[in-house]
Amino acid sequence: MYSSDARTVEEFPVTDPGAGPYGLTAGPDGALWITLVHAGRIARFSTDGEGPPRTTVHALDGAPDCLPMVITPGPDGALWFTRAGDHRIGRITTDGEAVSHPLPTPDCGPYGITSAADGGLWFTMTNADRVGRLDPADGTVTEYALPVAGGFPAMICEGPDGALWFTLNRANAVGRLAPDTGEVALHPLPTADAGPVGIACDGEALWCVELTASQVARIATDGRVEEFPLIDDAAKPHAIVSTAPGECWFTEWGANRVTHFRANGGTTPYALPTPSSEPHGIAVGADGALWTAQEIGTVARITA
Repeated sequence: MYSSDARTVEEFPVTDPGAGPYGLTAGPDGALWITLVHAGRIARFSTDGEGPPRTTVHALDGAPDCLPMVITPGPDGALWFTRAGDHRIGRITTDGEAVSHPLPTPDCGPYGITSAADGGLWFTMTNADRVGRLDPADGTVTEYALPVAGGFPAMICEGPDGALWFTLNRANAVGRLAPDTGEVALHPLPTADAGPVGIACDGEALWCVELTASQVARIATDGRVEEFPLIDDAAKPHAIVSTAPGECWFTEWGANRVTHFRANGGTTPYALPTPSSEPHGIAVGADGALWTAQEIGTVARITA
């Protein structure tokens, strides 16, 4: 544990290094829920303040090759996650009961996932140039084709306009899908080969990180894009979460940092205690702290 700029950075073990904590989210039970991508399992990490943090690991069908990736709270009080290895969408209750749903398109590679106001789970299919919607009530899946080939749709979130916004990592663009009509619009990024991955909504606009350009970009709902370079050309920002309008946090996979960005001035990087910790998913926990999953088998917490 150490302190930097009035914030404290701590690391906590979750699993053995080979399990690979990757995506994480705050669950409705106040715990962190973490995908263990290399182990094909889901971990529940307790942060209730009653004694030391506790980890419970839940097995999944298809483990260890199901490759659970990104995870999100669902509208039904369960956690939902993508399974890139066997091309399914998984569901796990806070009691640890897990099931999975097959997808219509073979080998589609589901990756990003989010809940939306329409009650559905929306997800990207990296190998199929599609975005899907799963109805949690009956498991029905609806797919929407994107007007691009080989675009590699990655992360997805709901925007302030009620549309679904997603990054196209290899098409160098951000997409918008209208849930009522299925209409898709693509908004190119100004920097060539920027490699967008993570995307988040701040309540007014969208923010995405550009992995290969080491930049963060703001996307207005009319498609206007403004880019901000980071202090390190090798930062490789990966996942992002917004905490207020014009304010976001993201992991820097290449620089082994978590960075706090404010559009009105100020970028504050926080080095992670263990070198080469491979930070990926990031979320605000029930305790109000920023948490990131690290593939070395740990999570890191940044508190004021």
